[in-house]
Amino acid sequence: MNAGKVITGSAPWRGTAWAMGKLGLSGRTLVIAIPMLWLLVFFLAPFFVLGRISLAEAIIARPPYTPLFERGPDGSLEIIASLENYRFLLTDALYRNAYLSSIRIAAVSTIFALLIGYPMAYFIARAPEPRRSLLLLLVILPFWTSFLLRVYAWMGFLRSNGVINNMLMGMGVIDQPLVMMQTDFAVYIGIVYTYLPFMILPLYANLTKLDGALLEAASDLGASPMVTFFTVTLPLSLPGIVAGSMLVFIPAIGEYVIPALLGGPDTLMIGRVLWDEFFGSRDWPVASAVAIVMLVLVVAPIMWLQSVQNRRGTE
Repeated sequence: MNAGKVITGSAPWRGTAWAMGKLGLSGRTLVIAIPMLWLLVFFLAPFFVLGRISLAEAIIARPPYTPLFERGPDGSLEIIASLENYRFLLTDALYRNAYLSSIRIAAVSTIFALLIGYPMAYFIARAPEPRRSLLLLLVILPFWTSFLLRVYAWMGFLRSNGVINNMLMGMGVIDQPLVMMQTDFAVYIGIVYTYLPFMILPLYANLTKLDGALLEAASDLGASPMVTFFTVTLPLSLPGIVAGSMLVFIPAIGEYVIPALLGGPDTLMIGRVLWDEFFGSRDWPVASAVAIVMLVLVVAPIMWLQSVQNRRGTE
């Protein structure tokens, strides 16, 4: 009786496995299909919608852009598409400067995040186990606080009558308050502070996997700790450096909240331009073209780095 029940109970699982086999699906395929479906719905579909809007013209209507298809006089279906918006981006200095400024601010912020995050990740990876967990908790702890509250807190630190200026004036270091708010300096601080955990965590994951025998071998061969770091540790941690840099650079290049709160009117970033075009000028076609170009500028280097890493992996 028990054996019969076991066989009967396993029949649905056998039927499911048989159906998956007939469809050519495996467990690994189903696991991969879930994130692929997520990307298809929430990335590719909006991307094609933006691409379609970027080929239209702005009009005063709802929606505020021309349709893609239109009936001709003879009843035929005509496609109305134009690359005028992309040509406008190339000829207008505002958008070129916004792209260049966004890339510069994101790149500088990424470099500073790397210079600060690498020693922290290295120290955490070399710490003993009980202390390591506590240090990781301190790195992740800012995520438990609202993003806006953390940025507003920096406004209290950086303003003319803020904590930093009051402390420096109280110590007699300065006579007049330093101008830190509404500058690129404040934007750098906000971006580095906000995205620093995204740099530390990939570096930590990479550094903890380093084989200690390699460090011992370098030391036995007479290499100093500094030489061992630059010849063994740093080259082996390059995948973590690339991953952390991408996790900081990609969101920083399209950042809007931090430049809007900490930056000044001269802080030009593509996120603010997108906001102004969508909600200020109501020019959705140009804003969509700006978003498409920004996406291409971000995705192209990532694909190139991925291809380089794949070639190195096969060599």
